[in-house]
Amino acid sequence: MKKIADSGYQGGQNIHKNMKIPIKKQKNKSLNFLEKLYNWFVNSTRVKIEHIFAKIKIFKILSEKYRNRRRKFSLRFNLVAAIYNFQLI
Repeated sequence: MKKIADSGYQGGQNIHKNMKIPIKKQKNKSLNFLEKLYNWFVNSTRVKIEHIFAKIKIFKILSEKYRNRRRKFSLRFNLVAAIYNFQLI
């Protein structure tokens, strides 16, 4: 399974071999066309996931500390995800 992250997770490539992060520009070099295209692909894929997280955070289950029973967290998170998926229709 591929993992897509932003450039803050540079050390993660050593742990997860399938991690995709954007290529950083070196100090006195600019990125070539293929590197820019790769960065665009990674970022355009990642931004879709970030938008979904932002929509789910409206329900406060991810943005604040969860203070209820742990057993119910997965049930409630699945309910929030179902509401979000229902809004997509």
